[in-house]
Amino acid sequence: MPETATQERQAAVADPGAAVTAEQRLRAHVETLERRLRKRDDQRRAMLHIMGDLSEFNKRLANQRKAMLHVLADYEQDRRRLARQTERLDSSRRALLHILQDSHQDKLRLEASRKAMIHIMGDLRETTAEMQRREQELRDKQEQLVQAGKLATLGELTTGVAHELNNPLNNIGLFVGNAVDLIELAVTEKRQIVRELGHAMQQVSKATEIISHLRTFGRAAPVSREPISLRQVIERALSLMREQLRLREIEVTVDLGLEEPVVLGNAIQLEQVFINLLTNARDAVAEAPRKAIRIAGSTGSGAVEVSLADSGHGIPPGLERRIFDPFFTTKEVGKGTGLGLSITYGIINEHGGTISVVSPPGEGATFLIHLPLAPAQTEETSA
Repeated sequence: MPETATQERQAAVADPGAAVTAEQRLRAHVETLERRLRKRDDQRRAMLHIMGDLSEFNKRLANQRKAMLHVLADYEQDRRRLARQTERLDSSRRALLHILQDSHQDKLRLEASRKAMIHIMGDLRETTAEMQRREQELRDKQEQLVQAGKLATLGELTTGVAHELNNPLNNIGLFVGNAVDLIELAVTEKRQIVRELGHAMQQVSKATEIISHLRTFGRAAPVSREPISLRQVIERALSLMREQLRLREIEVTVDLGLEEPVVLGNAIQLEQVFINLLTNARDAVAEAPRKAIRIAGSTGSGAVEVSLADSGHGIPPGLERRIFDPFFTTKEVGKGTGLGLSITYGIINEHGGTISVVSPPGEGATFLIHLPLAPAQTEETSA
């Protein structure tokens, strides 16, 4: 470029008309550079806006966590009240049985017993209706608890997703910039421009897919059950966690065999199960010499077993049964709510499955999940 400018100046001295043309080209080049600078400034402002939205989302997440704690307090209070109502119902039933046994002894006692029975039956109806209402409230609050745990998980995924979105955004800027350069240089070969714009559209689709997945995961899961591929559930959970695991240099291996296990359940809830377990394993291997997570699966008679093992320091002896209790955590204060494994246990239990943990001293922890296969696949397995 300097040699070209020197040649243009020499040509300008020799020919004043050429000097005007060179000056025009120089001004056009300066205007092109100014447009690119303005475009870069717009991109920087857009990135600052995105970071501001992430900060606002984290604030809302903090409010959601506070609301979650209030919901759990109400949940515990309602559970105790339901236990008292159940005890009262059992006492009423025993009293009714006792009255019926003694009613034949005396007519006067029979009349009194009938009146008492009517009174007790009224209490039974009221108590039963109250118990059904409380059970419905408990189910509603349990769903709120699962949703709150899901939002907490989304908060932890924010950083990794931001990094994952940054790559397609940078690529879009690069490909569109290439197309603009080709147009400004008056390249007549349209295939090159179309190819660059096609690459940009592929990156747009990738970013859209990431955002769509986050929106789907963040929505409240419907209570419906349908046949779903367990392999796809695990792959979708890994897609949200992959960037976090990569940044922490954690090696992840997946071996689900050749089978395609299909279970009857809710895809979003089961995806939350594996995200919770991957998050737990991620924290467990943080200070381990070798950071590795292994997911394996096998299909048996009527059920599928999935194991998720980490190379961390394992669970302290005697705590294997307590880790699924609400609010119990072995992490430092401020680094965990103690709800992830509790929510995971509840979801697996609702799907008719079981979850347990094995943690030999110094060999990390392995979570074992058993889920029943969908009826159609159960028949194929038994055949």
